[in-house]
Amino acid sequence: MNKKNIISVIKYEGPNDVFVWKHSIEDFNLGTQLIVHESQEAIFFRDGEALDLFGAGRHTLTTQNIPIIGSKYKEVANDNAFHCEVYFINQTTQMGVKWGTDSKIRMFDPISGLHVSIGASGTFNIRVDNSRKLIVKLVGTEKEFLQKDIIGIDSSHQYSLGGKFKSLVITKVKTHLAKIIKERNINILEVDEHLEDLSKTLRNEINVTMKEYGLTLPEFYVQNIITPDDDPNFRKLKEQHAERYLRVKQEEILKEEALAAQQRKIIESQTLAQQKIIASQADAEAHILKSTAEAREMQLKGYTYQQETQRIVASKAADNPSSGGTASGIGKELVGLGVGLGVVGQVVGAVKEETGAIIPKAVEAGKSVATDNNQRICPSCNYANSITDRFCQNCGEQLIKVNKCSECGADLNANAKFCSNCGKKVGE
Repeated sequence: MNKKNIISVIKYEGPNDVFVWKHSIEDFNLGTQLIVHESQEAIFFRDGEALDLFGAGRHTLTTQNIPIIGSKYKEVANDNAFHCEVYFINQTTQMGVKWGTDSKIRMFDPISGLHVSIGASGTFNIRVDNSRKLIVKLVGTEKEFLQKDIIGIDSSHQYSLGGKFKSLVITKVKTHLAKIIKERNINILEVDEHLEDLSKTLRNEINVTMKEYGLTLPEFYVQNIITPDDDPNFRKLKEQHAERYLRVKQEEILKEEALAAQQRKIIESQTLAQQKIIASQADAEAHILKSTAEAREMQLKGYTYQQETQRIVASKAADNPSSGGTASGIGKELVGLGVGLGVVGQVVGAVKEETGAIIPKAVEAGKSVATDNNQRICPSCNYANSITDRFCQNCGEQLIKVNKCSECGADLNANAKFCSNCGKKVGE
């Protein structure tokens, strides 16, 4: 090995628009300084194999920090010099890479049942996720791997999807965009409401393949869904959507009107009930006020409610002697007016003044009826026995005479002409 070609310091000396840059010197010895900038990684590569990896900082090469190289190549220990390639990998995230479908995506709209063609576009961010995989699968023995080799640059010198991964990204978008819309029952006319969800799902699908190459898309954005306004199916779809929207709105209006009517009925019922309560309270208060006024008036005139009642009864008895001239007639009047028994005597006295001798006769008649109904008079000695007595308590005369049937011996009424049990004529 020619030690003149061995350098003491290894550092990045390439351009800024690269993902991977290979150092031109390939011979090193122990003690060489390796300088790795921020947002970079350096990896040793030999015979198609990625070896020891270094992060940002200044590193002095020793057998301790290049264990993989030392274990594979004996000259590191024997000669203190070794042959190896060094690649510097850019770890920064490339922002705002544009992408867009190169043709329409034929899809089935689950809401309308129509087939329509759509397009999609947006941006994504990309960075290196695994330096070893990137070196082995993409770089190989190339001197450098520029950003445009992966993402491309458009005519305005802005990064856009191109190079090695254009087909991968577009195929993933076409395959999964239509599938997601169908599976999630998304209305194509309302798809803008679902862009965030679509973006996350597509990013995950694309990253499955990108990670195999040591790359990742930390963000992927679907910014626009291109709809075919000149397509007859799409115009029909919009008409159906408008009709459905108006129908739904009309149903909502009808429901709101029905609810409002129901609430009005409830309020009206509550109001009517409240009015009845108020009316009842007003009637009760009016009655109380009237009664209070009448009582006050009678008090001022010098007589009471009891005296007023007596006057009314007496007046009615005088006007209707046929009904008021008996004890029962007076009782009915008293009961009808709600007068207590303690007032009866006073009422009778007042009635006497109005009707003369009618009331005494009625009272005597009442007493006679009461005596006849409650006592049994002995026909022999005229003693007044209890209604339940069968023989006179004074003379022993039989009070209740019972005739018996001569045929069957059954008890007969005193005036019976035939036996109610056997039909035998009494007296035969």
